[in-house]
Amino acid sequence: MPGHTSPPAPRPPRELPRVMFWRLRRNPLRRRSDVVQAWIGLGLTLVVLAATPLALFLVGDAAHRHYARAAEHQAATRHHTTAVLVEDARGHPEPGSAEAKRTLYPTKVRFTDPRGRTHTAYADTRPALPKGSTIRVWAATDGKLVGSPLTSDQVRSRAMGYALIAALGVHAAAAVAYGTVHRVIRHHNLAAWESAWATTAPRWTTSP
Repeated sequence: MPGHTSPPAPRPPRELPRVMFWRLRRNPLRRRSDVVQAWIGLGLTLVVLAATPLALFLVGDAAHRHYARAAEHQAATRHHTTAVLVEDARGHPEPGSAEAKRTLYPTKVRFTDPRGRTHTAYADTRPALPKGSTIRVWAATDGKLVGSPLTSDQVRSRAMGYALIAALGVHAAAAVAYGTVHRVIRHHNLAAWESAWATTAPRWTTSP
C-alpha cells in the first residue's frame, strides 16, 4: 500500500531588502530574531562610535609617549661622529647612473667613541669611495653603529599609525561580532523554519 509522501520543504524566504532599520519596523513578516539582530546591530554601532575616538586617543597617546621616551634615550646614548674607510668601497656596475646614486655598499670603517676608544664596523657608503675617505655615522655608547635618533616627526608619525590601527581594530572587532551574531541567528531561523515545515507538511500530503 503506497504510503503518504510529504512534499520537499520549500526554500526559506529571502531576507527583505536591507533598508535602514527595517528589522525595527512593524510588519507581518518580522520575527523576534529580526528585532534582536537589529538592536544588537544598533548597539554595536553606538559602541563603535564611542570607542573609535577613545581608541584613537588612548593608543595614540601611549604610542607617542613610548616613542618620545625612546627618542630621548637614543639622543642621550648615540653620538654623531666621523668614521674613516679602512678599505675601498665596492664600485657600482653602472657608475653615474640613477641607480648608482641610490645604492649603498657595506664598507669597513674605523671610528672613535666619546671615551676615546677606537672601533671598527661596517657602514653603508656610496659606491667607489676610496680608502681613507670619511663619512658621518651614528654610534652607540657600546661602540656599535646605529641609526640616527628618532625625530619629532617620526615620533608623531608612528603614534598616528598605531592610533589608526587601533581605530581599525575597533571596527574589525565590531564587524566580526555582528557577523557571528548574524550567523547564529540565521542558523536559528533555518532550524525554526524546518521545524515549522515538519508540522505543516503533513497537511499537504496526498495519496496517489
